[in-house]
Amino acid sequence: MSLRGHYTAELEQLRLQVELMAVRVEQNLERMRAALEEGAPSLHAEAARVDREVDAMNVSLTERCYELIAREAPVASDLRLIVSVVRVLNELERISDHAVRICSDADGEALAPPGSRLYDLLITMGDEALERFHVALRASGSNDLDLAEGLATGSPLSDALHARLIRELLDIDGPDAVADALRVAAVARSLERISDHTSVVGARVRYLITGDPAHLAAESR
Repeated sequence: MSLRGHYTAELEQLRLQVELMAVRVEQNLERMRAALEEGAPSLHAEAARVDREVDAMNVSLTERCYELIAREAPVASDLRLIVSVVRVLNELERISDHAVRICSDADGEALAPPGSRLYDLLITMGDEALERFHVALRASGSNDLDLAEGLATGSPLSDALHARLIRELLDIDGPDAVADALRVAAVARSLERISDHTSVVGARVRYLITGDPAHLAAESR
């Protein structure tokens, strides 16, 4: 195999490893969704274990990216790809962190009574975050500019749901009202941040496709 062929194979292997890391993050998002719905006590430990794998993959793959840059001195398009991988790795790692945090907060009991408006809002926010992650995977995997554009503009639905949920927290009563409200508010903030991270992935894919540095400003969340 030629030197160029070997380099191209390394880039392809890097892409596949990022996809594998994304699958692990997706599994934690699925656990997060189940925790929101059921408050299952067994989910947090498994999510934390997988998150440690995600952290290790993030470190390993980031180091590989730096090695490729140092060794190959890549041309503009390849350099844009490699630095974009570094950025996406960081977003994936943060998404997994938020998923684990939610599993922890929901460990052992539902965050709100099933069927209540608060419960429905949390489930809908979880569904929106998970759907946006799936869109991010499709945009990244196929270099789909339309999907990337849609993600980069943010999630008006997520923002609206978060605002409604905060208003609902004012109606929580009982002796543990403050503690319950703070716990739900923290979960809602993590769900909102997951959506924000998917927006950054969309913005980065858009930059990768177009090469327009003006798009980089959309990554500030």
